[in-house]
Amino acid sequence: MCTAVTYKTKDFYFGRTLDYEFSYGDEIAVTPRNYPFDFRHSGICDSHYAIIGMAHIEDGYPLYYDAVNEKGLGMAGLNFVGNAVYSKVKPGKENVAQFEFIPWILGQCATVGEARERLSEINITDTRFNEALPCAQLHWIIADSSEAVTVEATENGLNVYDNPVGVLTNNPPFEVQMFLLNNYMGLSPRQPKNSFADGLKLQAYSRGMGAIGLPGDLSSASRFAKVAFTKMNSVSGDTESESVSQFFHILGSVEQQRGCCEVADGKFEITLYTSCCNASKGIYYYTTYGNRQISAVDMHKTDLNDSALKLYPVILGEQINYQN
Repeated sequence: MCTAVTYKTKDFYFGRTLDYEFSYGDEIAVTPRNYPFDFRHSGICDSHYAIIGMAHIEDGYPLYYDAVNEKGLGMAGLNFVGNAVYSKVKPGKENVAQFEFIPWILGQCATVGEARERLSEINITDTRFNEALPCAQLHWIIADSSEAVTVEATENGLNVYDNPVGVLTNNPPFEVQMFLLNNYMGLSPRQPKNSFADGLKLQAYSRGMGAIGLPGDLSSASRFAKVAFTKMNSVSGDTESESVSQFFHILGSVEQQRGCCEVADGKFEITLYTSCCNASKGIYYYTTYGNRQISAVDMHKTDLNDSALKLYPVILGEQINYQN
């Protein structure tokens, strides 16, 4: 299970948590402009926007979980098990394999508006990367500094939804998640006023009581409401350090701790990593479950005109700053 969020101060930020019980061995991958993407149904694309993000590298190919391109467009895929339905190849459509959807969009689109135009032409197929890797059941968030959309391929076809909260988790489908926010319309970051009944003297006995009723469990519907409330009421300064710090605090409101979500006997879902990408500057920040210190990779400190992937191993061990 996962949570993705957008955030805007002076710059635009995009990131997510990846929650699972094990890692596939992930790396920060910079795909330069001349890396040859061999798209299964449309051939080789050897000139495109540069991309940075978290990926599993399989046979030299970056299978991105989340990424941004050099133009400031971000995209992430999150589990959508039981609802994701991909199609067979359809003549007359732009057929895109599920595993290559992120680089296909980020390689050629600079804005959500451009992505919308390309989405009207595509068919997401059930083509596997190889026999050992089945198609992940996902839905996606695509965002820039002005807007965000959610993309879901279901039995009803390809659905593209405006995403006014800039948040995505997992099931249920996005339209249901947005509808469920109606349950929390009375919540506020401010202290509540007594509207329970006339003549009944009630008082706020603690700070934070305006948000009583905000869910705190780890289900995807609860995480959607919790992080939407946190993000949309968040206040941050405009500096890079303030913005990045606040972004990690926003996603920290829904992180998963080992032991609280048992998925099998003795196996627990945890927040394997949290990412925060300054999409305006192409800097990918991240923390991991075992390393709370923020690490960063700047795509512009690599040769973006190269044709070879640039990979950075994820720092997993705790980095403690001793002061004495």
